[in-house]
Amino acid sequence: MENFKKMLSGAEYVDQYFSKTPIERNVIVMLALLGIWYSNFYEAQSHAILPYDQYMHRFAAYFQQGDMESNGKSTNKQGKQVKYTTGPIIWGEPGTNGQHAFYQLLHQGTRFIPCDFLVAVNSHNPIGDHQHQKILLANFLAQTEALMMGKSTEDVYRELKSQGLSQEDMNELAPHRSFDGGRPTNSFVFEKLNPETLGSLIAIYEHKIFVQGVIWDVNSFDQFGVELGKKLAKIIHSEIEDDFTIRADHDGSTNGLFTFMKKTYFK
Repeated sequence: MENFKKMLSGAEYVDQYFSKTPIERNVIVMLALLGIWYSNFYEAQSHAILPYDQYMHRFAAYFQQGDMESNGKSTNKQGKQVKYTTGPIIWGEPGTNGQHAFYQLLHQGTRFIPCDFLVAVNSHNPIGDHQHQKILLANFLAQTEALMMGKSTEDVYRELKSQGLSQEDMNELAPHRSFDGGRPTNSFVFEKLNPETLGSLIAIYEHKIFVQGVIWDVNSFDQFGVELGKKLAKIIHSEIEDDFTIRADHDGSTNGLFTFMKKTYFK
């Protein structure tokens, strides 16, 4: 309970900052505007959340619900279809996992994916004179720098030439080892992950979602998109309970799947 109260205290600190800081100097408003800039003007379809802390391995998943359920809307507050994109796809993994999974796409892929990087300077589990944490921090800084700066073709040629490669080999390898850069990131760096810090981070993202909902003119506080599936599930569940007897007017695809399940259930 004590840690929960500390988390609420951290969230309240951000609440007070958000409500009292003028818009033009409000960092949370700036984060929201950056997200809209990337989504609506650069056509970014997703946003990656990449914590460099295993204790935060479900942080991105938490905001998949928080963001996509809030702003994944195509109807504005006046009941009209919007003519612009709204909430992005939120995804992510701890950076130590992601670097060997999807960072290739972040650096050299054709998708434009803004990223949030989060890291605590100090670890709860220091190992060997903090060597593990030093390596973690180095990777955090290296990835954000690489995404921003990239690596020019000229630099690649110089590097390959210093390795004694032939002109033919350099010509073949250079296009694959060049990085455009200019891939946007936000960095959240904090002293140590504790309940107060976690509460503050959660509140930052929640207020960002709210601001974006206001600008997109959608109601961030309803979730009617999940209701239809739940309603249909009740109907289908009653049919399954009745020995897989189809009573409702389902589409052909659903009927086919239903029939297959009936034939194979408990066989």
